[in-house]
Amino acid sequence: MTDPRRAAGLLALAAACAAPAWADVVTVKSPDGRSAISIDSDKFTYSVSRDGKRIIAPSPLGLSLDIAAIGAGATLDGHVENTVNATYDIVLGKARSAPDHYRQSDLAFTAFTAAGGKLRFHLLARAYDNGVALRYVVPAQAGVSAFKVMNEATQFQFPRDYDCWGANMGRFDTSFEAEYDPVQASRIRNFHNYSAPLVCKTGAGGTTFAIAESDVKDYPGFYLSGRGDGGLGVMVTLPPRFDNNRDYRFKQSVAASVQLGGDGFRTPWRVVMLGDAPGDLVASSLIPTLAAPSRIQDTSWIKPAKTAWDWWNDWAVNVPDAGVNTATYKAFVDFANEMKLDDILIDEGWSVGSDVEPNPQADVTRAKPALDMPALLQYAKSQGVGVWLWVQWQQLDNQMDAAFTQYAAWGIKGIKVDFMNRNDQEMVDWYHTVLRKAAEHRLMVDLHGAYPPNGLNRTWPNYVTQEGVLGAENNKWSARITARHNVTLPFTRMILGPMDYTPGGFRNATPATFVARNHQPMVMTTRGQAIAMYVVYDSPFQMVSDGPSAYKTADGKWADGAAFIQTVPTTWDETRILAGDIGEYIVSARRKGDTWYIGAMTNESARTLTVPLAFLGKGSYRAELLQDGADASRLRASSASVTAAQSITLKLAPSGGAVAVLTP
Repeated sequence: MTDPRRAAGLLALAAACAAPAWADVVTVKSPDGRSAISIDSDKFTYSVSRDGKRIIAPSPLGLSLDIAAIGAGATLDGHVENTVNATYDIVLGKARSAPDHYRQSDLAFTAFTAAGGKLRFHLLARAYDNGVALRYVVPAQAGVSAFKVMNEATQFQFPRDYDCWGANMGRFDTSFEAEYDPVQASRIRNFHNYSAPLVCKTGAGGTTFAIAESDVKDYPGFYLSGRGDGGLGVMVTLPPRFDNNRDYRFKQSVAASVQLGGDGFRTPWRVVMLGDAPGDLVASSLIPTLAAPSRIQDTSWIKPAKTAWDWWNDWAVNVPDAGVNTATYKAFVDFANEMKLDDILIDEGWSVGSDVEPNPQADVTRAKPALDMPALLQYAKSQGVGVWLWVQWQQLDNQMDAAFTQYAAWGIKGIKVDFMNRNDQEMVDWYHTVLRKAAEHRLMVDLHGAYPPNGLNRTWPNYVTQEGVLGAENNKWSARITARHNVTLPFTRMILGPMDYTPGGFRNATPATFVARNHQPMVMTTRGQAIAMYVVYDSPFQMVSDGPSAYKTADGKWADGAAFIQTVPTTWDETRILAGDIGEYIVSARRKGDTWYIGAMTNESARTLTVPLAFLGKGSYRAELLQDGADASRLRASSASVTAAQSITLKLAPSGGAVAVLTP
């Protein structure tokens, strides 16, 4: 059974071949010939190489079902090779389009069931220039209507002790917010629960890879744990279904309950992203490329935006009794209009019974009496400002159809849904449900307390951004959001998809002067880094998180960097990573039309960076630069005429950053 996905412009060449008895190993090479995945059909293992060098050593494959074991001992019936060379349009993201160019082998197997019958299954192995992927498929077949997945045996064994970076959640109930700490592969333990991605350097030049997943449906999301035998590498760990019998450790632990319909069953893709340098992973679109194409035919209503936001700055607007009331949100509308922002986001507390907890008595279709929702929405519309609403996920689940109908009638642009904090099969199914129903009402979605991106924003492009990142909110109560953390995120969490880090903090401090506080929080990085985040960080729906006064000087003029935020895009036609290293620094170049934006960020070390401009088109460009200034809250502006033959020099203060806008 071959993968049925086909994009416009697809060119496929398929050749069926019966596997002879000696053809135990099937190798699939990428179109450029550099990346390869090999399947040993006899041992039921796989390996991955790049430029002939082993990246993933021979590693076990398999699924444990209640009716059969998919693994060693199955018979290879044949395999079919095909090549696809297509391109698809990205609705909102880091580029206007992405290539879908790969070679694939579809290996067909037969296993025996516990009852003595036969179970047909397939293993799809796919090689792209920038990574490889594999998945298990059980087609519809007589005699099999349902089964349970008890466990998955997929491992990623390492041939040497790699330097890696990962976020160890340590548990299944988690908001997926943590530092991506450096860790030697030999120190990853069996009881660890790393969320995707796990990023590792091979030690051969700059070669870097990341382990991730894509196209998760009817299945739980995965974690990565150390191998049970203590060897180098990691294995897939699946959270049990939420309705599991928790009195049993193993015998009745069910990861997925599957009803085998006419389309069959597919596990998620198990992905190894590959690059010659860490920055290659940042620019990659492999994770959404592997996901199912858009389920939304008309995407014209899905728009990028920048938004004012109440919660981070603690409702810091200049009105009496600022809080969840009509006057406060009219003030946020005025700020959004003046700051040239598209929207405002009304966070927790607006609806009857609003809470971070489930609260069965809540009513997410009605605003609290202090907030005249029709009047506010009419005022926002008169100012050309859209409105988003926050909602706790269980409260939304109790009233989903009624809530979406009401929000659409109000003219709400989108919803921010919070506190799911799980990635078991039921929760994965709920994501698909909420995104589908939101799309039916033309509502965009931002999920918080969300599991890491796995390509779902391609399948449901109204899923415009998400959390699952240790972001700026933590400045309100901790000193965890360091410059090193900020320059680790692009090479780790962000390689999977957009992240609602919520930038825009303009109360800049040094690490020595930083104080965590809830009202009008500080950030321990410079103004240069604050504005660089709008170029470096991916999020089509981007927060402008501070209160209105933070973006003005005492005399009422725009503060340094505020005008840049007003004009910087949130989606791009092209992305290139010009330089950088994990946890050290990054230089990103983004193109929107004919204009290029450069964003640079560093850790606690000051840097002077020479940035070649060879990516520019012909002719001269006007370069407008904003770099770190006299103190953490100041910027130094300069301009120059440049060409593709030249370079620009960016001076970054400790915990600093810079931006450049290059216009022909």
